Amino acid sequence: MLGMFFSLGLLCSPLMAQDNTNLVRGVAAVGMGLTVLGVGLGIGRIGGSACESIARQPEMTAKIQTAMIIAAALIEGAAFFSLLFCFLVA
Repeated sequence: MLGMFFSLGLLCSPLMAQDNTNLVRGVAAVGMGLTVLGVGLGIGRIGGSACESIARQPEMTAKIQTAMIIAAALIEGAAFFSLLFCFLVA
């Protein structure tokens, strides 16, 4: 984790040396990347947990799938708002 922040700092250092416009665009680009990464991890975790739950209780498949789809839709909605904000800033 520390290495990731260090490498992000090295990548953003040329942006910080220039005017604020490039800095804002760089921060927005990092925000877009983190948003996509977070959404991928979140939906992957939901899918994995749903598969485990269905394997343990096959009779609850319909309810588990419904809850999984609703949770994934909420995550996607939050991701779209975040990406829209990043695009508007950049």
